[in-house]
Amino acid sequence: MRVFFYSLGLMALFFSQTVLAGEDLDSGNTAWILTSTALVLFMTIPGLSLFYGGLVRVKNVLSVLMQCFAITCMVSVIWLVIGYSLAFDTGNDVIGGLSKVFMAGVTEDSVSNGLPESVFSMFQLTFAIITPALIVGGFAERMRFSSMMLFSGLWVVIVYAPITHWVWGGGWLQQLGLLDFAGGVVVHISAGTAALVAAIVMGKRRGFPSSPMPPHNMTMTITGAGMLWVGWFGFNAGSALAANGDAGMAMLATHMSAAAGALAWLSCEWYRFGRPSVLGAVTGMVAGLGTITPASGFVGPAGGLVIGILAGIVCFNATVFLKQRLQIDDSLDVFPVHGVGGALGTILAAVFASASIGVFSGQGYNEGMTMGSQLQVQVIGVVSCLVYTALASYVLLKLVDNVLGLRVSQDEETEGLDLNQHNERGYDL
Repeated sequence: MRVFFYSLGLMALFFSQTVLAGEDLDSGNTAWILTSTALVLFMTIPGLSLFYGGLVRVKNVLSVLMQCFAITCMVSVIWLVIGYSLAFDTGNDVIGGLSKVFMAGVTEDSVSNGLPESVFSMFQLTFAIITPALIVGGFAERMRFSSMMLFSGLWVVIVYAPITHWVWGGGWLQQLGLLDFAGGVVVHISAGTAALVAAIVMGKRRGFPSSPMPPHNMTMTITGAGMLWVGWFGFNAGSALAANGDAGMAMLATHMSAAAGALAWLSCEWYRFGRPSVLGAVTGMVAGLGTITPASGFVGPAGGLVIGILAGIVCFNATVFLKQRLQIDDSLDVFPVHGVGGALGTILAAVFASASIGVFSGQGYNEGMTMGSQLQVQVIGVVSCLVYTALASYVLLKLVDNVLGLRVSQDEETEGLDLNQHNERGYDL
C-alpha cells in the first residue's frame, strides 16, 4: 500500500510539473509567433524591397533592393552578437546588459514572454531588420553603399537597441506605462526621424524638385505594398505574443486602418489634383498601417477605422508640406508617412484605448491611468524618441561622412547607383 501511495505521489508530482510547463510554453502561441516571424521578415524581403524598388528611377532599382537585402543580413549578425542583449537583457532603465552577448543562455529550454526564447529573439530580430531598412527611403538614390552599411550597423546598436529597451525591455518608458503595442515609437518614429535627418544632411537629389522623378515601376510598388499589408498582420497581431483575442483584435483594427488610410489618401488626392492615383492608394495604406501600429492592441475596430482616416489625411498633407513647402528631399516619404504616422498613432492610442467612448471602446488603461495622464506619457514617449534619434542620427551621419563620405559624386549619381556601386543593371534593355 505504501508503494502504491508513493507511486501516486510521483505521478501527481509529474502531472503538476507537466501542467506548469504547459502554462509556461503554449504550442499554439509558439506556432503563431513562428508564423508571425516569417510574416514580418516577408515585409522587408521582398515586401519593402519591391515597394521601394518600384518607387525609384530605373538606374537605381538594384541599389535599393541590395540595400534592403544587405541590411537584413548585417542586422541579423549584429542582433546575435550584441543587439538582442542591449535591447532585452536585464540592465538599467536606459540600456540592457551584456549577459546575452552572442545570445548566451538562449537554449532550446530557455523561455521569454511565455515563448521559447529562440522564437522571441527571432521575432524581435525581424523588427530590428525592417527599421533601418525603412530609413533607406530617406536617402535613396544618393548614398554610397559602404556608407549605408556603416551607418545602418551603428544606428541599430546606438539608436534602435536603446529605444527598444526603453519601451519593451523594461526601460524607463515601459515603467511610465507607454502604450506602444507593436512599434509606433520603436520602429516608425525612430525610422522616420532618422530618414528626415539623413535627407537634410545629405541634401537633395540632383534636379529635385524641378525635374520630375516618377516611380519607374508602379507594378513592382503595388506588389510590394500588398506584401506589406499581409505581412503587417504578423507585425501587429504577432505583437500580442499569443494566439488569443488580443491578437485577433489587433489584426482586425490593423486591417480597418489600412483600408481607411488608403481611401482617405486617395480622396485627398482626388479633391486636390482631380484624380486619384495608384501611388496615393498604396501610400495611404502604408500610412494607415504605420499609424495603427502603436495602438493596434489597445483599440477596437471602430477606433482603427478613425485612426486610418486621420492617418490618410494627416500624412498626405505632411508629405505635400515637406516636399512642396520645405522642399526637403525625403525621397520615398519616410518621415511624413512613418514618422508623422507613428507619432499620430502613439498619441491617438491614449484616446481610443479608453473603454468609455461608446462604439470606439478600447481595452482600457492600466490601473491608476486616465486619458489625461496617458496622453502625457504618450507625448513624452514621442518627444524623447524623436529628439534622441535626431541627435544620434546626425552624429552618426557626420561620423560616417568624415570616414567614408556619405554621398556619391555628381557623375555617379547621374549614371545611377546600380552601375557605379554594384556594376549591374536591374533590366537588360
